[in-house]
Amino acid sequence: SLPLCISAKILNLKIYLFEPNMVLGRANSIFLKYAKKIFCYSNEIINFPKKYLSKILLIDSLLRKEFYSTTTNDKSEINDQINLLVIGGSQGAELFDNKLKKSIVNLSKKYKLHIYQQTSSINKKNLEDLYNQNNISYQLFNFEENILKFISNTNLCITRAGASTLSELTYLNIPYLAIPYPFAKDDHQLQNALFYKNKNCCWILKQDELTDDTLESNLMNIIQNKDDYLSKKNSMRNFSCKNTWNNTNKKLISVINES
Repeated sequence: SLPLCISAKILNLKIYLFEPNMVLGRANSIFLKYAKKIFCYSNEIINFPKKYLSKILLIDSLLRKEFYSTTTNDKSEINDQINLLVIGGSQGAELFDNKLKKSIVNLSKKYKLHIYQQTSSINKKNLEDLYNQNNISYQLFNFEENILKFISNTNLCITRAGASTLSELTYLNIPYLAIPYPFAKDDHQLQNALFYKNKNCCWILKQDELTDDTLESNLMNIIQNKDDYLSKKNSMRNFSCKNTWNNTNKKLISVINES
């Protein structure tokens, strides 16, 4: 966004910023004083200057248009079939590929398990061998593919805590265990996850607490505690109930047309 904002300033164009994270980004902090408005999901953004709070305009999560026409996951509980989606992202795939192995194998011995896992070409063969050897049903995909086609039957997700991913999972009503990337700028992934956890939409496991035992324990607690699982889905549904393409579109256009 930085070169675009610089160009807009030079050309004397109106600047509207967007901050999907719960920590103000560096480029946004530089151009905040020049912006007409900044679109945010919360008015409690960390490191946000108090003198510019009036520039915040709260909006629902911004999603790609195809998400609004996708059927959300309305299955109310997990039974014997676990359809587990694993989204590592470019900064988490290797960790997830290695750290989840034992827990997934153990889980497959207790439940009927199908894995949808985002991975890199480097790790793909190792995962295929692992899942084939343990008779685990799976489907691997890369970073470029649209995850929409993998989540229609997903009932649980393990993920990093990027703003877009969390908003998509929340909108699609898929409960998730967030493992924030701890080296992200200003630890913004943890703050993103806490935003949704405080709304009862997810669980959090910090990376420095991630072991085979803690992960398996967390997953088993989620699967077995059906009331908590259902509570998360209800919270997600309530959080996203007014988030439609038309509502978001109208709000953004009306603000831009105000001046």
